Amino acid sequence: MLLKSLKLKDFRQFKGIQLIDFSVDAYKNVTIVLGENGSGKTSLAQAFTWCLYGKTDFEDQILLCKATSQLMRPGDEESVKVSLILTHHATEYTIESEQFYKKNNNNVIQSQGQRKFNISYKTSDGQKKFVEQTDTDFRMKEILPIELSKYFFFDGERIGNMGKDIRRKGKSQEFSDAVQSLLGLSAYTAALDHLKRGHGSLKSVLRSYDDKYDSKADSRIAEYTKKIDEFTTKIENIEKRLKEIENEESFINEKTVNLNIAIKENENSRELAIHREKLINRRDILVNRKATQTYDLLKIFVKNAPLYFSKKLMRDSLDQLVKANLSDKWVPDIHARTIDHLIKAGRCICGNEICVGNDAFNTLNQLREFIPPKSIGNLIEQFRLSCESNVKATSTYFEDFHEKFSEIQSFESDYYENEEEISVITRRLTDMQDVGKLQAELTKYEKQRNDLSIERTLLDNDKGATETNRKNIENERHELTLKDKNNQKIEIYKTYAQYLFDMLSEDYAVAEKEVREQLNTAIDGIFRSIYNGGFSLSLDEKYNVQVNVIDYDGQNEDIETSTSQSISIIFAFIAGVIKIARTSQKQEQENENKLLTSEPYPLVMDAPLSAFDKTRIQTVCSVLPEIAEQVIIFIKDTDGEIAEKFLGNKIGNRAVFSKKNEFETYIEKGE
Repeated sequence: MLLKSLKLKDFRQFKGIQLIDFSVDAYKNVTIVLGENGSGKTSLAQAFTWCLYGKTDFEDQILLCKATSQLMRPGDEESVKVSLILTHHATEYTIESEQFYKKNNNNVIQSQGQRKFNISYKTSDGQKKFVEQTDTDFRMKEILPIELSKYFFFDGERIGNMGKDIRRKGKSQEFSDAVQSLLGLSAYTAALDHLKRGHGSLKSVLRSYDDKYDSKADSRIAEYTKKIDEFTTKIENIEKRLKEIENEESFINEKTVNLNIAIKENENSRELAIHREKLINRRDILVNRKATQTYDLLKIFVKNAPLYFSKKLMRDSLDQLVKANLSDKWVPDIHARTIDHLIKAGRCICGNEICVGNDAFNTLNQLREFIPPKSIGNLIEQFRLSCESNVKATSTYFEDFHEKFSEIQSFESDYYENEEEISVITRRLTDMQDVGKLQAELTKYEKQRNDLSIERTLLDNDKGATETNRKNIENERHELTLKDKNNQKIEIYKTYAQYLFDMLSEDYAVAEKEVREQLNTAIDGIFRSIYNGGFSLSLDEKYNVQVNVIDYDGQNEDIETSTSQSISIIFAFIAGVIKIARTSQKQEQENENKLLTSEPYPLVMDAPLSAFDKTRIQTVCSVLPEIAEQVIIFIKDTDGEIAEKFLGNKIGNRAVFSKKNEFETYIEKGE
């Protein structure tokens, strides 16, 4: 398959109708499309898969160019259209996909109906003929099945993930099927399926003969045939389940490996989580303690602060009272009424006469100032005693207040230190996983693996017993069919079909092994040329890829790969498949093996050089044009000089993206 041109109409950034031609020259087989990041390289790559299969990786499924949609008025309708012209098995095809869009009254763009998909081709006399709509999907599978498309339309980011997938046990079946189809082995598998395995609801040739037995010769023939069908169906179901178990075990094995790695990487998370919980509890204690200490501080303040702040005044007052010498001028237990009584009586209890103006009269009247009801002396005494008591009570106030305040100050320091440690642990735990949950998940998968192992053993035993029973019934039916001429013919036909199946199986095993060994040699050679680091690649019988150490004596085992190695692996794998496909095509043209039929495929790559370091870019650029029939590279401007330098005279066509704004890009022919 060679790509000739791609025409776009309002697809994503590409406004209006735009065309890009691809080089189909046998020597200058490279087309380079240059563009800055965000100009539309990925959109152009996605245009291929949307045109062929109606699928993209865009989050926004509205493909209509926004620059076009902005010019639409409510009720207006526009379409997105992509047309790809290619040749396949010497026939030129035009594959077109078109999707209509309409702007509603709320100025929202909505898709209208399903994608329209058409395939047309040129007949030998140059006439254009359309493939029937009912046959378009089937014809697309003939040209390039969607399952295989990712090997020829890929980007620099996805190639790394593909490199890891190809090394996962259980994932290799997909690669195995792809290789067999791409390298021409599908003719073998189709013939073998037709003869014995069947496909879907269609019975194989061998099983269809069972329906042709004439049971009139012996009624037991029909009974035996029914039992054989039941046994065969049971065996097929067992084999199907065993295949499912193999895939499930592969998935579980991958999960357990990843979980064990995660547990090891996060083994400190449990201790960190426990320590974090302790810190949180300590924070709660600190907060409660601060509240209590603050309350105590306020209690001390409310109780003693007024007295403490008036302490100097009270001391000064006491000093003044001492200086005034007023404390000895009052008479205890004497009341003003007592004086009034003595003056009225005219004589003191001591016998002296009391009359107005004499010394006794004047002394008693002066005494009124210091005894009740005026009681100045009592008040002074009470005030003095109160001041002395208050001064004494506040003697430790400052120390008590300072102690509580210091404790609150230390809380702030302890609290923020505690919070910082919690924050640090939380950040660490954010990037870590709960080991307890990981361990629980690991235990779950290990139990599932054990259950699958038990189930597989039971199924194997059941399959063996069922095959034995079927063989016995087949022998008994065989003896009965030999007694009738018509049934003898069917037995002969079945024998020929079985013989043909066995011969094809042997040929297929030889061809598949030969192709696998050729592929092994090809991908290993390409890998070593790209990744020069003392490693080699090998394929097992299920097309699992292993990376082997070759620089150390006695060490030749599969090892874990880095990102760079994974990228190199999948690139080597795809390049190797394409190389062997071209070899198979030449063999087909030389009629060496009619059953090995293959078609060369192009490589369409979005930013492939960004997946490699600079030391490998030169090798990649030299390998690509030599291996692939056609190479189409979308590359950013910064890598353009490198590509031009190393691809040089292999470049047959250039195109450049002219970015007007974020929503509008135009394709221009490069110089």
